[in-house]
Amino acid sequence: MTDFLVAHFNLVRGLHILAVIAFMAGMLYLPRLFVYHTQAQPGSQMDETFKVMERRLLKGIINPASIATAVFGLGLILADGQIRGWDFLLQPWMVAKLAALVGLYGFHGFLSASRKRFETGENVRSEKFWRMVNEIPFVLAIIIVISVTTKYLNH
Repeated sequence: MTDFLVAHFNLVRGLHILAVIAFMAGMLYLPRLFVYHTQAQPGSQMDETFKVMERRLLKGIINPASIATAVFGLGLILADGQIRGWDFLLQPWMVAKLAALVGLYGFHGFLSASRKRFETGENVRSEKFWRMVNEIPFVLAIIIVISVTTKYLNH
C-alpha cells in the first residue's frame, strides 16, 4: 500500500488539496447559512428552506470532503514516512498542523450538532454568535497552510 502511495504521491497530494478546498468551502458556508437561518421565522417556508440547504451542504459536501481530506492526508503521511522517515511527525510545523486539524474537525462536529438543533427548532445561538464563529475555519486554515508552507524555513 505504501509503495502505491509513494509512487502516486503527487496524485494523492492533488486529491488531498481538492478535498480540502471542498471541505473548507462548506465549513465557511454553513455558519453563514446559520446567520441567515436565525432570522427566519420558525416553521416558515424560509426556515424549511434553510433546513434543507444546511442538511444537503453537510451531508453532500462537508462530510464526504472531510473524509476524503483525512484519507488522502493519511496517505500523504504514510508516503512521507516511507520516503523520509517518521520523525517529521514530531516537527513543530506538523504538531501545529495536527493541532489545528483537531480544532477544525472539532468545529465540524460542533457545526453538525448545531445543524441538528436548527432542524429541531432548538437553536439558542444568536446571529451575532454565528457571524463571529464563521471566522474560525479560516483562522485554522491559516495555521495549517502557514505551518506546511514554512516547514523548511529553518533547514
